[in-house]
Parts: sequence; C-alpha cells; structure tokens
Amino acid sequence: MQRLQPESISEVVQTVRAHAEARRPLAIEGSGGKSGLGRPVDAETTLSLRGLSGITSYQPDELVLTAWSGTPMREIWEALAEKRQHLAFEPAAGMLFGSGNEAGTIGGVLASNLSGPRRPSAGAARDHFLGFSAVNGLGEEFKAGGKVVKNVTGYDLPKLLAGSMGTLAIMTEVTVKVLPAPEKQRTVIVPVPDVVTGHRCLITQLQEAFEIDGAAFLPAAVAARSGVDLVRAPGSALAAMRLTGSPVSVADRCAALRAALGMATEELHSARSQALWSEINEVGSLLPAETDAFWRLSVPPASGARIADELGEGEAWMMDWGGGRLWIARRDASAEDATRLRQALSAIGGHATLVRGPESLRRAIDAFPMEAPPALLQRVKASLDPHGILNPGRMYRSW
Repeated sequence: MQRLQPESISEVVQTVRAHAEARRPLAIEGSGGKSGLGRPVDAETTLSLRGLSGITSYQPDELVLTAWSGTPMREIWEALAEKRQHLAFEPAAGMLFGSGNEAGTIGGVLASNLSGPRRPSAGAARDHFLGFSAVNGLGEEFKAGGKVVKNVTGYDLPKLLAGSMGTLAIMTEVTVKVLPAPEKQRTVIVPVPDVVTGHRCLITQLQEAFEIDGAAFLPAAVAARSGVDLVRAPGSALAAMRLTGSPVSVADRCAALRAALGMATEELHSARSQALWSEINEVGSLLPAETDAFWRLSVPPASGARIADELGEGEAWMMDWGGGRLWIARRDASAEDATRLRQALSAIGGHATLVRGPESLRRAIDAFPMEAPPALLQRVKASLDPHGILNPGRMYRSW
C-alpha cells in the first residue's frame, strides 16, 4: 500500500483531486491509532495527516485552541496543562484500540467523536468543536464554524463532521473550545453486592444536587484489574461517583454524598481518583484482552442494569454514564450475534457500535449504528464526496 504524508493543504488538495479524477479510493488517517474502529477500507493509498501538525493558535483567555488536525494529543494536553485548562469531554488516549501511539491526533479525536466519562454533564466532542478547514472529495477547500465560542452563522458543519470517520471530508485544521481544568477531584466508591444495587445507587445520587460528573459501575472482576489499591481492596463490585471543582466545594459535596448514601464508602483523593477515571476512560485495561468482539452500547440510563444482565457475559463488561453507556466484550464474533445484540437494543431505543473485532466481523456488518435515514445519509455523502473516494465503507457497507 502506498502511504502519502502531505505537509501542506495544497498537497492534500492535489492528492484528492488526482484520486477523484481517477475514481480511486483513499484511506484517510491521523496517526492510524483508530484504524481498527469501523470497517476496513479497501484502498491502495493511505493519506496520513501526520505532516500537518502543530498548534496554530491558542488563546487561553478566550477558551479557544486551533491546531492542524495531525497534531498529537500529547502536544494538545501539554499546552492546556500549562494554562490549567482541559478538553472537558475527556478524549480517550486510544489504549482501547491497542494503538500505543501517543494517544492519536486532535483530528482523529473529532473525526471519531469519542467522549469520556464526563459526556453526560459536559457534552460530547462535537459539542466542543467550533470550526474547521477541510478538503472535500472533489479536492475543494472549504471552511465552517469559527474561532470563537459563540458563532451562529450558517449550518453547524462541525457537528456533522464530528463522528464521520473521515468519510465526508479531510479536516486539515480544527478549532475546539477549552475550559478551566477542575482544581480538585475526589471519587466516592461504594462496595455493592450486585449490578442492580450499584445501578440504583448511581441513578439515585445523580438526581440529587451533588454535581456528580462521573458515575460508573465496575463488576468485581473488573474492579480487581484496577491499578488503584483502594478499588481492588473490597474484592466486590463497586459504584464510583466523581466530584470536581474547588477544594472546599469538593470536600463538602463528598461529605454530603457519603452521608446520603448511608452505607460503607471509601474516598479516593486526587491521584487515586485520576488514576481510576483514566482506567474507566481507557476501558481496555479493565476488560479482558482476549475477547473477540468488543461493543459500546448506548442505552437509556434507567435500562443499564437490565441490559447488562441480558447482554453481558459473566463480568466482561462495565457501565459508565450512570447506566447510559456499557462496554461489553462478547466471545461470539459473528454477524448473527451482532444482529441479536442490536435487535435487543432497538426495542428500548438503544444502539451498539462495534469498537473492536476481527476483520471478518468488521467486513460483515456496519460497525456503526445507522442513526439517521439511509437516504438522508446518502445525500450528505454525495454532497461532500460524490465519487465516494474518502474512506469508502468505513462506517457503512453502502458507502
């Protein structure tokens, strides 16, 4: 396979135009760390955006950062840490995909729209995506959004491209909203006998005024894999609730939360709390590595325990978002099992994404759920990539 690494937008434009004229597909990647997410792309040429790297503008007072899409996430995080700011949607570093490649790129984070435990309170990656420059499937440059937090002109194309996995356009430069990082975080962990008890604990406390910004349930076998000693120590399943903010506020809310729970609890302070939520965000270190198919399920939060009981195998799963997201490992990596799983979810308004699996399964099914009418998706695709050369088949078999 030929690999191209353009170092300017003009080189990207020339490459796309040549492939559009010849009707030859292009595989688009940032660092390649998420190449296992989605269906395999059959293309003789890979266009890597690693050559378009670097922060082009960072205005901490305006809470805005602009960077070339191939900028490594490590560089983004380091720049933000210096100003005590962060990306509130908590992008994962990619261990889930076995990449080990410096956490991927800012363009890859936005193209995949992968968001972490703070998603219910802070929003998804697309909600922090302000603007971009890009090249469409005809080799034409275009821009959308802006470089300010408030921008209401035109259509919200950043939200359209977020999660499109490079199938609509090649983003060359992106602008994101950043926020002040919390001064302090603590986590209250509650040993529980089963998922029903743990889930009820999460749902109940999330409805109170504790401002919980992370709510997860770990089965006993999952908690036992944690690198945090106080998480392993109880030897049981755990409900975990994170609180962030000023030191005084966090201390007061933690005390109130523990009192409201009225049961045995433990409190993780800064380092331990950060370590636990890093594990929960990464997922991969907590669940068995040898499983064949790994799924992300989005469900109504109230249904989390029931779906875990119905679709989880043993304790090869974990729950996040207070029950709204489940990570489930399944031994059966067949298209038939994928159909059964998705049919079970459709009855409650949930959906499933194949996050990791063998190539045979990734080719046999659509890895991503169809979240809009197919005809509408096809029109969007045709308007931006009429010849279907950008990451063809990555999201859906039909394009």
